[in-house]
Amino acid sequence: MYRDNDFVYEAIASLEETIGVPIVIDSIRKIYDVVIQINNETFYCVAKKNAKNANYGIIMSGLKDINYTRNNIVIADYLTKNTADELKNNGINYLDASGNAFIKTKNLYIYVEGRKAKINKKTNQTRAFQEAGLKLLLLLISNPETLQFSYRELAEKTGIALGSVSNIFKELEESHYLLKTKNKRVLKNQVEIIERWVIAYNELLKPRNFRKKMRAIGNDFSIKNIINNSYIKLYLGGEPGGELLTGYLKSKDYIIYSDEEISKVAKELKLVPDETGNIEVYTKFWTNNFYLKNEHTAPPLVVYADLLGTGNNRNIETAKIILENGL
Repeated sequence: MYRDNDFVYEAIASLEETIGVPIVIDSIRKIYDVVIQINNETFYCVAKKNAKNANYGIIMSGLKDINYTRNNIVIADYLTKNTADELKNNGINYLDASGNAFIKTKNLYIYVEGRKAKINKKTNQTRAFQEAGLKLLLLLISNPETLQFSYRELAEKTGIALGSVSNIFKELEESHYLLKTKNKRVLKNQVEIIERWVIAYNELLKPRNFRKKMRAIGNDFSIKNIINNSYIKLYLGGEPGGELLTGYLKSKDYIIYSDEEISKVAKELKLVPDETGNIEVYTKFWTNNFYLKNEHTAPPLVVYADLLGTGNNRNIETAKIILENGL
């Protein structure tokens, strides 16, 4: 079991106490964090830390290696009721540190809800997963060569203060996310970094950059309308970003990032404000000297986070393709 997963044992102990049935911790194996037995049935468990603000999409994004022909359980430090309901409705067994659980097989049914949540209030409260840190990590993950840049160069490329860059690097090192040698810096535990980035982005940075919900005038709105305009610079996130990056998705809802005045965006794309509209406009939060893999989309990590944030199964599949192709 990888580091800092004590909550897995807490969850197992809480469930054992609640159901009054001994749970045997069988072994720890590759891919799975722990294997347990309940009533002589074997379950292969995957731990999901920092799940406080994770929705169904974010939880499911990390389960691509699971063998669904086996009995599986997602063990999280904390799950919101909405996320737990989504997992249950999609037939995904879960257990959290408080002992809330849904475990269903042919011969076993366990459903526990209402146990008081044990929330780590410090989750994602560090500088690295606040606004400045999220911008810096976006650059380091998207353009890996920048990991070797000077602090001053990184400050210029992200638009954050030089002192903040220094503090964030120090914190990443203390958190065992960064290894410094004589000649280079190396990001460690990138899977965990990306998971935490996606959660913090959807919870913190994305809402701060929201500008307006809109709808198109007429029925001919499409990605082509957006990328063929010649007067303003726009970047696609969410479903249209995923469609452009993978060719796998047909967009229904649109996310647009731009520095342009909202009135110019509306005029050029023939949009009107609508609180129930399917087009959301956000401020672009990366700098103009950021290298983009596709000139018409937001950085793939942003598109990935947008898609997971929806909790839609088709969008989750598209997000996995983006991750597999490299962020």
